[in-house]
Amino acid sequence: MSNSLDAAYWTNRYLEKNTSWDVGAVTLPIKQYLDQILPNPTLRILIPGAGNAYEAKYAFESGFKQVCVLDFSPVPLQKFLHNCPDFPSNRVLVEDFFQHQGEYDLILEQTFFCAIEPNLRPKYAEKMYELLAPEGKLVGVMFSRNFDRQGPPFGGTKEEYLHYFKPFFGEIYMESCYNSIPPRMGSELFISMKKSR
Repeated sequence: MSNSLDAAYWTNRYLEKNTSWDVGAVTLPIKQYLDQILPNPTLRILIPGAGNAYEAKYAFESGFKQVCVLDFSPVPLQKFLHNCPDFPSNRVLVEDFFQHQGEYDLILEQTFFCAIEPNLRPKYAEKMYELLAPEGKLVGVMFSRNFDRQGPPFGGTKEEYLHYFKPFFGEIYMESCYNSIPPRMGSELFISMKKSR
C-alpha cells in the first residue's frame, strides 16, 4: 500500500479532525437496509474502515450482536468504544483489512472503498469474496463520480466497479442511491452483491 495512506496517515487525519467524510451518524442507506432485515443476533457482520463506526453502533443497538469493526487507526475506534460502551471490545479490531482473517455473513461498505488506493480495488474485491461465507453479501454505498482533485476519496464508475466484482459475485445490484445525504445526492451507488459459490 502507498505510504501516503498508511495507518499513520489516517490517524493524523483523525487527530487533526480532518474528517470531511464523517457525517456524525449512521448514513440513511445503511440504516434503512438494516431496518429492512430482521435483527439477527447470530448474523456475523464486518464493517471495515469503520472509523467512528456509527453503522456498527446502530446495528448493535438494533439487535445485531455479532458485529465486528475494523480500522487502520485506533483513534476513531477508541471514540467508538466510548460512545458505545456495551459493545464487546474484542470485536473492535485495529488491523489492516487486507491481512484480516474471518468469515462473515454480511459486510457493510461505507466510505472504505473510496479511501483505498484505486490500484488495490481488484484486491479489495477478492478479499471481500474471501471473507464472506457462502451466500454472504457485500452491501453499502460507493461513489458514482470522479473527483477533480487527488484523493482520497477516490471516485469511479459503475462500469469500472462491475469489472472488479463480476468474477466473484452473483446477483449484483448497483444502482443510483435515492437516499444519500444531500451533499452526496446523485453521486452514490447503492450496492448489494452475493458471493458466488
